[in-house]
Amino acid sequence: MPDIIRCALLLAVVCLLVACDSAPVTERSQLIVIPESQERAMGDQAARRILQTERMETDPAQNRLVGTIGRRIAAASNEPGLDWEFHVIDNDQAVNAFCLPGGKIFVYSGLLKAVGDEDELASVMAHEVAHALARHGAERATLEIAARLGGAILQLVLGDEDPRLVDIASRVWGFGANLGVVLPYSRKQEYEADAIGLRLMDKAGYDMEGAVRFWEAMQRRGSAKPIFNFLSTHPTDAKRVAKIRQDIAAIRQKKGPWS
Repeated sequence: MPDIIRCALLLAVVCLLVACDSAPVTERSQLIVIPESQERAMGDQAARRILQTERMETDPAQNRLVGTIGRRIAAASNEPGLDWEFHVIDNDQAVNAFCLPGGKIFVYSGLLKAVGDEDELASVMAHEVAHALARHGAERATLEIAARLGGAILQLVLGDEDPRLVDIASRVWGFGANLGVVLPYSRKQEYEADAIGLRLMDKAGYDMEGAVRFWEAMQRRGSAKPIFNFLSTHPTDAKRVAKIRQDIAAIRQKKGPWS
């Protein structure tokens, strides 16, 4: 085996040994090789780009609502080390929200128009806060690094083979890495963020049933696309609601961490 492949494999093993972490609440083992300082720097850079390129909401009432709920949930997380920010993007067509590494959370105005009350909005924002707490962005980035490392090793192994074989192998590797590693973790992260977010809602004094109402409303709006369920990076609404109901019952029965 060439020395460069041995070095790459050794690096992968070292990463596995030194980069194990665990998610809050669920205590799921995580592989993260990106330092928190770098993760936050990436989030800061991305946030600045969004603030410069997207049309931001100027309505003080909407900004105040998102900021108030966001800070209340962030306080319940007891994670003062994160530099929490909460912004509203002026786009009524997008019913969505997202979290950047380090605690930069963006909510679309379309989501504000879709929620029925503050508890529903709190469920979405708690979900996004949970992504930051569990460092899901850094975990996804680590998986991308691992997938690319595997592809690089494959290229080295097949370096002297027919170029057509190398091309086929590379395409197969990319397909397998995407479906077999990245997307399943993403679905797992979504369920995990729901579970953590519900506990944050409860600690912050919001009604956890707001999460059920929100996703049931999304289901009625026809947001579920069962035909694409296998390749979806988010759970379908029906499965999500069922899991949320289970988590709420466990919290009320005082089962698990943070209960």
